[in-house]
Order: sequence, then structure tokens, then C-alpha cells
Amino acid sequence: MEQVLVRASRVYEVIIGAGVLSELGLRTAALIRGRRAVIVTDSNVGPLYGEQAAETLRQEGFSVETFTFPAGEASKNPGTLLEVLTFFAKAELTRQDVVIALGGGVTGDLAGLAASLYLRGVPCVQVPTSLLAMVDSSVGGKTAVDLPEGKNLVGTFTQPYLVLCDSKALDTLAPEVFAEGMAEVIKYGMIRSRELLELLLSDEAAEKLEDIIARCVRLKRDVVAEDEQDFGERQILNFGHTLGHAIEREMNYKLFHGDCVAIGMALMTRALVRDGRCPESCEKILEKLLKKYQLPNNTELPSERILAAARADKKRRGENITLIEPNTLGNCVLIKTDFTELARLLELGR
Repeated sequence: MEQVLVRASRVYEVIIGAGVLSELGLRTAALIRGRRAVIVTDSNVGPLYGEQAAETLRQEGFSVETFTFPAGEASKNPGTLLEVLTFFAKAELTRQDVVIALGGGVTGDLAGLAASLYLRGVPCVQVPTSLLAMVDSSVGGKTAVDLPEGKNLVGTFTQPYLVLCDSKALDTLAPEVFAEGMAEVIKYGMIRSRELLELLLSDEAAEKLEDIIARCVRLKRDVVAEDEQDFGERQILNFGHTLGHAIEREMNYKLFHGDCVAIGMALMTRALVRDGRCPESCEKILEKLLKKYQLPNNTELPSERILAAARADKKRRGENITLIEPNTLGNCVLIKTDFTELARLLELGR
């Protein structure tokens, strides 16, 4: 078992280990004064883990109700958010009770946002069941839903009370869902850890999954500690996301988030190598990792569509945008530029 302490506007633990879902009730009861819980989950995860999660809470005296929504990014919208909030009201949740986000990144974002808004804040415990959610979206306090105009445009910064990562849940992931999570893992290596990249290339990676998750969480913890509200250094976590989010939107969310991030990383890294601003080793290692973990490295979408969608990026300031650029293997920097330069780099990286 791995334990990581996150010190942000709220201090909380991230627990990583096989079978830790069985501790959900006990650990939640130690943090929450009320004894009413609402589990928010999706139609894929609910049948697998919903009853187990509910039973651990009941054993500690919680009354439990469950809100289940259709799985997929299409549900991450203001309409579903309103449904969740209405469910909270009918369940008579108070600010002493708790919301349990049980599922992948969509569930964590949606449930976390609903918890942050209802009564101006109800405690939320994140129980991520996908690799992507474990290493990234469940930690750091970002919550959001999408608008037709772009991804994650409505959200808050609200830290959870606890994050519980049961590595056994990864056994039930489809290969393509596990692969998309590896895109975020690779991202952490590219921005902050050459050692992580070396581990991912090795034959030992599959046997050290909990260690890899913990490494990613520690890297994110350190970045969030520097810049919780995403005004500066935290933007480094968006490597691959400017183009990735744009591609994801233009594909109508039919391509996995991690796959889009992989494409975004590959496009930007190729462009910078060809522009003489990044060593070839960055491109070679990234391409090896994308191939090893069966992730895409390009898209057939027209550049003009990608650029138009990228204008909704949260890092945009007027006609300027902050790009995340690898300058050495295992290190990225923030570069302020404009959309003319982004267009040039996109063409260079294709």
C-alpha cells in the first residue's frame, strides 16, 4: 500500500493499494460527521463496485443512496449536473454528509463539481476506478463539466477529503481504457521525471503499477502545492492538452481523452524537434512509449478545425496562449505565445 499526503487548501490522503475499497466506510466515517452518503457512479462502474462501496458505508452507520448516469463523456454536461444536484436535494444531503465519486474521470469531475456547488460545498471522497483518474483527475481539486463550446469550461477548484485508489479495479478495465490512462502517466514522465520514463520503458513497469501511480500522484501533489489555482506552474500538467482537448471536442468525444492527449504530446514534441527547440531524444522516447502502450500519435483532423477549437483553451489570455514545451527529456517549460505561432507549430508537427 502507498500513501501520499496532499497539502493544498485542504490536507488529505491518497491511498493506493489492492483491496482498499473495503476501507471506504471506515476511512470516510473518520472524516465525516454526518451519516448520509450519496454515491455518484456511471452505468459501467456501478454494477461492478456500487454495492460493495455502499455496504462498507452502511457498516459504519451511513444511510446510502446511489445516483447512476449513462457512462461516457457525453454525460459530463450541465444537464446531468442539474440532475445530480436535484438528487442531492431529494436525498436531503447536509454539509455534514458526504458525496462518493465512484468511477473514472467523468464521474470524478461531475460528482466533485456537484459536491462543490450543493449548499456551497458538501464533502467529497474520490474513489477512482480508472488508471487515468487514479494518476490525474481525482487529485488536485479540479472539477468540471463540458459545454458545446469546449471541454471543462464550467468548474471549480475544490479539494476532496480523501482519495481511495483500489488497484484491483484496474483488472476490469478494457485494454483501450487502461491505455488511455498510460497517456497521462507518460505525460508526468515527460514534464517532470526522466526516471519515470525509464521505468515505463522497462520490462518491470507492469509489475510496479502501484509504484507508478504513487509516483504520478506525488508529482502532481508537488505541482499543486506550488500553484493550486492554475495561474502559473500548474499549467505544466496540461502538456498535450491544448491540442488534445481541441481534438477531443472536434471528434465529439468519440476518441478517449488519453488518446487525444497522446496525439497532442506527439504533435508538439515533433514540431519542437523540427524547429530546433527540443532534443531528438524527447521525440524518440515519446514515440517508443506511445507505441509500447498502443497510443496514437497523429490525427487526420484538418488543422483549421483543431486551431478553432483550441481557442476555447483555459490557458488562453486574449490572443495569447501558454504552451507547454519539452526542452529536455523529463522536463517541460511554459512558453507564452500566440495563435499564429501555434498554427505554425501544428503544421510543423504533422
